[in-house]
Amino acid sequence: MSKYFGTDGFRGEANVNLTVDHAFHVGRFLGWYYSQDHQAQIVIGKDTRRSSYMFECALAAGITASGADACLMHVTTTPSVSYISKVDEFDCGIMISASHNPFHDNGIKLINRHGEKMEQEVIDQIEAYLDSARELPYATGEHIGRVIDYASGRNRYIGYLISLATHSYKDMKVALDCANGSAWMIAKNVFEALGAETYVLSNTPNGLNINDGCGSTHIEQLQQYVKENHMDIGFAFDGDADRCLAVDEKGNLVDGDGILYIYGSYMKEREKLANNTIVTTVMSNFGLYKALDALDIRYEKTDVGDKYVYENMRANGHLIGGEQSGHIIFGKYANTGDGILTAIKLMQAMLSKKMPLSKLTQDLKIYPQVLKNVRVQDKERALNDFAVQNAVREVSAKLGDQGRILLRKSGTEPVLRVMVEAPTNELCEENVDAVIAVMRQRGLIVEAKK
Repeated sequence: MSKYFGTDGFRGEANVNLTVDHAFHVGRFLGWYYSQDHQAQIVIGKDTRRSSYMFECALAAGITASGADACLMHVTTTPSVSYISKVDEFDCGIMISASHNPFHDNGIKLINRHGEKMEQEVIDQIEAYLDSARELPYATGEHIGRVIDYASGRNRYIGYLISLATHSYKDMKVALDCANGSAWMIAKNVFEALGAETYVLSNTPNGLNINDGCGSTHIEQLQQYVKENHMDIGFAFDGDADRCLAVDEKGNLVDGDGILYIYGSYMKEREKLANNTIVTTVMSNFGLYKALDALDIRYEKTDVGDKYVYENMRANGHLIGGEQSGHIIFGKYANTGDGILTAIKLMQAMLSKKMPLSKLTQDLKIYPQVLKNVRVQDKERALNDFAVQNAVREVSAKLGDQGRILLRKSGTEPVLRVMVEAPTNELCEENVDAVIAVMRQRGLIVEAKK
């Protein structure tokens, strides 16, 4: 586990544990690292948080001071930075965003020249530099870098998305919840260009209201709007628009598992599903696996994180994968989760099959799920305790092919997560509590102070 960078970048509260000084030095290192034999160019995008402007300036200052050019896409989406990093052959890309977190948090996501998440080797070198007293040389004279306006890259990405649509959206009433974030202009432009009757929610960012009661983390706003205003479909994005959740015409949520089911089965029907396989994480719903079994579609399970989904897809040649949260990767078209691309692909399946979204999910039964976090003294000891493992096996045997149990450790906290999926909430609660009771009997839990 890296000290600063997790699976989705360097994230923290702005100027508390992710400071402007951190950003400047990340820029200094990247500018120096990529300018060894040429004047490098690094593209930067940001979301709408107030602190994103501050971090953009700090990164650009560090990059140019080290002799590279900083090319600014301004407010844009994470997948657009990934796309432009690759097609315009930048040395690397940076996205300033804390995704679905509240406005006071922010993050620095690093993207390599192939549009993928930055290699761990480079991350390790950045972290070593941040913790050292090492002085990097400053560029001087004509070698000092430039700050370049690169809004044209954002427009080219919009054109790329539009080119991927296979149908006109004429006469389709589409609601878009942009989370007061990165998608607030881009999503509307794309859907209107494709002919949709477009209704946009949460598209008045002020630097403080990103993800505030809106977007993919607060889907209930969009559900109500779609139902009350008789929309054909609704899409909700997160702060940097790398994830998407959908709402059908009846106001029902279609999450990432539902999207994988709809588009995966659509690919199989057209003989486009490479290796007849969809990549999921261990947190995908048991109901998705039952539905895929019924269609004779295979699936892989990775650790939680779109990074691991993408690595599995790339290593094995799979073309679709994602997370329940709405990070969906379409390997033929992108190297990262892309919320607007996901919406376009879902529209394609719906319009091609001439069915409403609710019809496309009718054979997918999402099982009730209960997940409880348990604070423990030692994660490894608690996870591998023989009595706890016996309790997990007993629950698994009891549920049989009608549910499942998952016991996993948090990557960032002294916490074990106990999750059960079963036909009823009561069964879920009963079996989660049974495992937690064994952990308590074994003295593994850190009890809350009274």
